[in-house]
Amino acid sequence: MKRHFDYTLLLMTLLLVGLGLTMIYSASAILAKERMHDSLYFLKRELAAVVLGMIGLVVARLLPLKIFQKMVYPFLGVTLVLMLAVFIPSLGSRVGGATRWLRLGPVSLQPSEFAKLALIFFLSYVLSKKKEKIKAFAVGFMPPTVLAGLLIGLVLLGKDLGNGAVMAVTFFALMYVGGARLSFLFSEFLLSLPALYMLIASEGYRRRRILAFLNPWAHEKGAGFQIIQSYVAFHSGNFFGQGLGEGKQKLFYLPEAHTDFIFSVIGEELGLLGTFAIMTLFLIWLFRALRIVVKAPDLFSRYLALGIGTMIGFQAVFNMGVVMGLFPTKGLPLPFISYGGTSMVVSLFCVGILLNISSQGKV
Repeated sequence: MKRHFDYTLLLMTLLLVGLGLTMIYSASAILAKERMHDSLYFLKRELAAVVLGMIGLVVARLLPLKIFQKMVYPFLGVTLVLMLAVFIPSLGSRVGGATRWLRLGPVSLQPSEFAKLALIFFLSYVLSKKKEKIKAFAVGFMPPTVLAGLLIGLVLLGKDLGNGAVMAVTFFALMYVGGARLSFLFSEFLLSLPALYMLIASEGYRRRRILAFLNPWAHEKGAGFQIIQSYVAFHSGNFFGQGLGEGKQKLFYLPEAHTDFIFSVIGEELGLLGTFAIMTLFLIWLFRALRIVVKAPDLFSRYLALGIGTMIGFQAVFNMGVVMGLFPTKGLPLPFISYGGTSMVVSLFCVGILLNISSQGKV
């Protein structure tokens, strides 16, 4: 007998999205007025993404779970096409040295967001089919590794190290839980370290970010500027915050205030209390996602739920860690909260999948 879906997970999601919309307006209104001559510019675009994402959530909630298995390879194929299309000059958009976006008229897409979900779909399908064969190097371990390497490689080719890292963490988590030998995974991790070093060493801005992470005040007018302004925002917020809309760092001091560093604006305007509230919502969200993993009705659904929980959870932890100076600066949005249409749509679609699995789960 079917159970009701996980209402707590849905409530946490809606609270995070609502807080995100509020903080996007607070963080971007002055910037939008200055650049776009419309203080609601970013809010309206994010609202459109939320509406589209909620439609995706409802669809994902109502589709039979078997449909997701049937769409694995078609979705993977479409994603690969989109990832390659980014490098076509007439379609791809290069911003800040990175080639991550597709411009389709007034619509902008970030295919790497779809790549993360495509990887989760593929790994969930393969792991549920291969089962014990995953322990065999040639027939079990290598095929998903090669495909994951292709997807992550395309993301990295677009100079998107942040989403590449999210995909790598998700890959290792799913392969480990799926039964891959630790010796294979550890060897693969060791082999990836030289590649990671080259990715950082080959780009000047990445080297500067690492140096700024180690000592931001030695680079206060360069790569360390953003994190120092983030520190100032958190310090100004104290316990109760300056008040909603009253933050000063978003006034052209803190770059990317409404996107990657929106958690800093939350810290300044809502204080330590506000940041703890956001962390608590994410913790509850993650707990409910893990509960869905445990009670999933079959292996495919279990891996799918685990992959989604890992992806969103790791991204949330990493984003908050970056703005607090715990990790080097990297362009990753805070799920459900940061400005970013593709990220919002994909995240809400993923929530719909989790709700679907929860309604089919074991009592």
